[in-house]
Amino acid sequence: MKTNILLLVCLVVTAIFGVCQGSSLKESFYEKTCPRAEKIVKSVTWKHVSSNPNLPAKLLRMHFHDCFVRGCDGSVLLNSTANSTAEKAAIPNLSLSGFDVIDDIKSAVEKECAGIVSCADILALAARDSVSFQFQKPMWKVLTGRRDGLVSLATEALANIPSPFFNFTQLQQNFANKNLTVHDLVVLSGGHTIGIGHCRFFSNRLYNFTGKGDQDPSLNSSYAQILKTECKSLNDTTTTVEMDPGSFQKFDSHYYNILLQKKGLFLSDAALLTNKQAKYTIQELVRQNEFFEEFAKSMKRMGAVQVLTGTAGQIRKKCWKVNT
Repeated sequence: MKTNILLLVCLVVTAIFGVCQGSSLKESFYEKTCPRAEKIVKSVTWKHVSSNPNLPAKLLRMHFHDCFVRGCDGSVLLNSTANSTAEKAAIPNLSLSGFDVIDDIKSAVEKECAGIVSCADILALAARDSVSFQFQKPMWKVLTGRRDGLVSLATEALANIPSPFFNFTQLQQNFANKNLTVHDLVVLSGGHTIGIGHCRFFSNRLYNFTGKGDQDPSLNSSYAQILKTECKSLNDTTTTVEMDPGSFQKFDSHYYNILLQKKGLFLSDAALLTNKQAKYTIQELVRQNEFFEEFAKSMKRMGAVQVLTGTAGQIRKKCWKVNT
């Protein structure tokens, strides 16, 4: 009875909005239609990660950026067309990479069972599997059953992806817009434990914080001096630095240790310390097992944001273009 009610609610929501957030996702969605799908995704992903240890950060970020624009519908994977500038072309996405890996996975899955597995699911699984390579076991469950979106707009990416310059109020609202909590905000920010950051997104904290050539007082002063040796001016648009110094290729809870030392790279990292609830969560997540457990829960919630299911959207043949 309860299942029937949920299904009815989902049908009504889908009829009105075209989506039903997360309710139709389930474990092993492709168990009967493409039984080896998830094994293929993992195999191809691990092959790429074994030769490129920077890939987990790239795919995790890509999945995040996908889910924050029109939900987790693979819209970030689409190329621009003559009539439309896609999300890929938006400023927050210009530094995304790893699209070739998603295409490689898609090709392998299509050979096994054509037209069955969505690009949105492939991205969600590949993000999980890439991070999990370090541990040789899955670090969180990925529910599947997403379908691929038909629209990708650069303007929507700019409006929806949280900026590294956001303060806490802006971050909180941005996540609330996706039905994600302050707890999710702090936990998912832990993704910054891997990967790199571009100088242009934080150099104002080093050289011109209030427009008077000053330094951000909330940034650890000794760390700021180290960063200045890497990012030598406000005009540096090419240099990158490790987001979690000394641990940027290792998925762990070290990010929260450096936050408490006021060594968060972006203004949005430092902003987490300005809220009492967020700071308390940071102190909790320093414990690695706690971080892993909570990250798994928040990734499940994020992975269900505004998903297309049932007959909404499509299953793309190529992840970079809509079926014609």
